[in-house]
Amino acid sequence: MDKEEWQKKGEGHRQRLRDRFLERGLDGFTDAEVLELLLTFGTPRMDCKEAARSALKECGSFAAVFEASIPALRKIPGIGPKNSLAIHFVQKVAGRYLKERLAGKRYLHSSAEVRDYLLHAMRGLKKEVFTVIFLDSAHAIIDSEVVAEGTININTVYPRELISRALEYNAAALIVAHNHPSGSLEPSPQDRHLTRTLCLLCSLMQIQLLDHLIIGDGSYSFADHGLMSETQQECRELVTQLH
Repeated sequence: MDKEEWQKKGEGHRQRLRDRFLERGLDGFTDAEVLELLLTFGTPRMDCKEAARSALKECGSFAAVFEASIPALRKIPGIGPKNSLAIHFVQKVAGRYLKERLAGKRYLHSSAEVRDYLLHAMRGLKKEVFTVIFLDSAHAIIDSEVVAEGTININTVYPRELISRALEYNAAALIVAHNHPSGSLEPSPQDRHLTRTLCLLCSLMQIQLLDHLIIGDGSYSFADHGLMSETQQECRELVTQLH
């Protein structure tokens, strides 16, 4: 097969992938085929099948490819500057989309979307970050914000600053979340202590702390495991004693 025939065969394969997507979306696509189709936009005249397979093998999973840094992507055979930029760009666009679609939605009807956004934004990070989602009195989502960043093991959260931001948003309720870079979903004693501290401060300021989520290899909800209701009861008793 000469070069011209090889190029025609490659273009035919790429066009078939595009046609499949236009007809059925990503249904039936393997992870490798999704990456291959994306890579063809950066290198339209190159066979991207092996580059896609190499990216999956090197990173370990489909999600990990999009969570990889640009320098790490550029080390993968067949992934050049344009493709590494494209992959990173898609990841950031997805994060913005997931965040924007939450605005104004009520948390009780959108908890799954909140988790999707937090998983996308926080899973795979090499250091801990602490995110707060601010809600109004109807529990509609106002905005979300990273309020603290730490090292890989320790995250310093200043409750006073968090409450200050909540007051600036005129928030009536909060959901807080932080990630465990190790992937573990087990709440640490420090996580439990921080939740109690934040819950008490929120109670004193007449702000409701709805949940504390841990993001790792999945997500863990204090509310779903009964820890939030226990903490809220403790805080109510303490506030009553103070009054």
